[in-house]
Amino acid sequence: MNELWMLALVMILALLAGVLLGAVFFGGLWWTVQRGVSSSCPAAWFLGSFVLRMGIVLAGFHFVSGGRGDRLLACLLGFIIARFLVIWWTRGSVSPRRCVASLGETRPRDADAKEPGHAA
Repeated sequence: MNELWMLALVMILALLAGVLLGAVFFGGLWWTVQRGVSSSCPAAWFLGSFVLRMGIVLAGFHFVSGGRGDRLLACLLGFIIARFLVIWWTRGSVSPRRCVASLGETRPRDADAKEPGHAA
């Protein structure tokens, strides 16, 4: 019975480590997008962030799994859970109007409006 509890504890810790790794990865992605779109050199932000985030996550998966597939799957499940948590947490941070304004338009296009030179 003691072995079963130890296995459950290890799996729960692997799951929580996956949530932490996912929060770092996807939270870092959100942070990079926020900084990168207003930067004078966005490519450096996105490339540097990608390399750093991938390095952290791959090293974390390797460390947590310890060469065991069951721990790797638990960690991956936590990583996927973190993806949904970060999406939920950041959902209201950017309004559609702000996105349209950042593209240079002041108002959304009317879907029914006809463009000049195009037949209906």
